[in-house]
Amino acid sequence: MKLVKAIIIAIMVIVAIPLVVALFVPRDFGVERSVEIERPVGEVFDFIKLLRNQELYSKWQEMDPDAINTYQGIDGTVGFISRWEGNEDVGIGEQEIIEISENEFIRTELRFEEPIESVSYSTLYTTALTDSTTKVRWDMIGSLPYPMNLFLVFMDIEEALGEDFEFGLKNLREILENE
Repeated sequence: MKLVKAIIIAIMVIVAIPLVVALFVPRDFGVERSVEIERPVGEVFDFIKLLRNQELYSKWQEMDPDAINTYQGIDGTVGFISRWEGNEDVGIGEQEIIEISENEFIRTELRFEEPIESVSYSTLYTTALTDSTTKVRWDMIGSLPYPMNLFLVFMDIEEALGEDFEFGLKNLREILENE
């Protein structure tokens, strides 16, 4: 009986330690990357404000080319929703355009359902460097709910998402410069 009690206590301690640690781990994260594109700001912005175009340059589309994408509303306008259902790498969620400032930025709310339920915000900014060169800055801020925030200890989300953003921005530049 003492052995069973000791095993139960050990299991409770093993479960409790990560939960206690998660109380002290930050829940918020942020990532940002940028690229310069040899195209006028209006042309770049007109392309990136259409969420359907993300299928052409995003890393996540490549991770699951068979993902099911559905759309609601008028693309490139506030309220447009792009929904995806993909494999375990891509998960399930939706992205809604929540704010647009013409030729300056498009902000979206990302609502992830699987594998982890969370909400993040992503913004694509465009800045004219010259008449024919545009800087595109892509950022994402978000938070993971307790106790899922414990994953932030074990993975460098800034590096992982940063690599995905760099991949997407490189593809975006290639598409727009080779049009």
